[in-house]
Amino acid sequence: MAAASCVLTEDQFMCSICLDVFTDPASIPCGHNFCKNCISQHWNTNVHCRCPICSKSFPTRPELHINTFISEMSAQFRLEAQQKSSSSEVVKPGEVPCDICSGTKLKALKSCLVCLTSFCETHLEPHLTKSGLKKHQLIDPVEDLEERMCKEHHKLLELFCKTDQTCVCVICPYSDHKRHKLVPLKEEYEIKRAKLVKTDAAIQQLIQERKLKMEEMKQSVKLNKTNADRAITEGVQVFAALKESTERGQAEFIVTIKENQRTTEKQAKHFIKELEQEISDLKKRRNKLKKLSCSGDNLYLLQNLSSLNPAPTTKDWTQVNIRQPPYEATVVRAVAQLEKTLSKQVERVTEAELERVQQYREYVYLNPVIIMKHLFTQSSGCRCALSMKGFSSGKFYFEVQVGAWFMWTLGVTRKPNLTREVLLSPRNGYWTICANRQGGYSAAANPSVRLSVKSLPQKVGVFVDYEQGLVSFYDAGTAALIYSFTDCCFTGELYPFFSPCCNDGVSGSWWDFFLREHKLCLQ
Repeated sequence: MAAASCVLTEDQFMCSICLDVFTDPASIPCGHNFCKNCISQHWNTNVHCRCPICSKSFPTRPELHINTFISEMSAQFRLEAQQKSSSSEVVKPGEVPCDICSGTKLKALKSCLVCLTSFCETHLEPHLTKSGLKKHQLIDPVEDLEERMCKEHHKLLELFCKTDQTCVCVICPYSDHKRHKLVPLKEEYEIKRAKLVKTDAAIQQLIQERKLKMEEMKQSVKLNKTNADRAITEGVQVFAALKESTERGQAEFIVTIKENQRTTEKQAKHFIKELEQEISDLKKRRNKLKKLSCSGDNLYLLQNLSSLNPAPTTKDWTQVNIRQPPYEATVVRAVAQLEKTLSKQVERVTEAELERVQQYREYVYLNPVIIMKHLFTQSSGCRCALSMKGFSSGKFYFEVQVGAWFMWTLGVTRKPNLTREVLLSPRNGYWTICANRQGGYSAAANPSVRLSVKSLPQKVGVFVDYEQGLVSFYDAGTAALIYSFTDCCFTGELYPFFSPCCNDGVSGSWWDFFLREHKLCLQ
């Protein structure tokens, strides 16, 4: 037999008049139940005694008796509701407690600025119902209500002294704050709140800017990873190709050595075989001669001497030698071939690198004002020229045709002091390379660095990565890297810098040619 379950709810024990759980429930003759007080008041206000639910009329007013079972069940529901309500209203850490509750403190719903007391929902009831207490100023619950009272006059702090920037009561203007500028707290509150809103907006702006910067950095990290992965992939391919070339060259070198070894051994074996055959023939003849010479019979020696075979033909071995192959020369040739292969691979890498930096090409226009200021280099006495545009971030690349001059200096610089001669040095804000009249090249570093170039560059490319502190110089014709300044510390704008001297080393009419050649613009 299946067990039947019955779940009683609070609605089944609710009075249909007060719409609350029964209090002293009473049953009337029709079977319906009401709070004893509710049904009594209902009948007191009506001429006829009727049931509020089924409208059944009773000739005489029924005598009301409390239904003990329903009363006990209603009391149980009411107790559970009170316990549930109390547990949800118990004060938690960080909340303001009711100052009236004894024992378990309930959460305060409001604080009274007149009573200087915080009240829970139950103890707040008089302030909401009694006319005298309704006039009190209620605010959201706060702690330390005593702090809202003037410590000197024991009055509520209602004014703000702009002179002393402090809260005061209504009596303070007649004592310590006489003739001070006073405003209501509400007025100062609005001013301060507006400032806080403005400050909050500024902070939000700062946060947004930093979020954007953080996102930019994340993108930079992502791009850096992409570039690093690409560089690793390309580098691995290059080194794999170099490794393959080296291993192939090594294998070919070993094969060559082994072939030379086998050829030499084969020749030696052939000579040894010939020598062995001659030795065998000579030993046979010697034995015959020895036999005749040892015979004591004169007739036998003379009769058989003429029967000896002619002496065997022998080779003159004095000029015969086993020549050692030139193994050292083989090693040199193998290394030379490997160097040639490596050079081709390096050329491909440098060409790819130059193509990469050339994507940052800028058109650089010379500044005629700087030219007319007669700016000279201290080392050569040659005039200098700067570009009109400076660069303070990112990457840029430009090229200079230098084939017409024996002496020149080019690179980048901070904007110089136009009243002084130029002393080329990174310490002074110049990152340059130079060509002198003897055909030598150098980087104006600290100290100066002599440069070795395979061929005289006709066009020099200059690449700058501002953030990485890098300045690199390329032979744009061969894609060879000439020199790089690394770990540079840049501040402010960088300007492309030029100083092409004429062939006799004297700075003179070359400006006309220089400006006509470049048309005040370098690619």
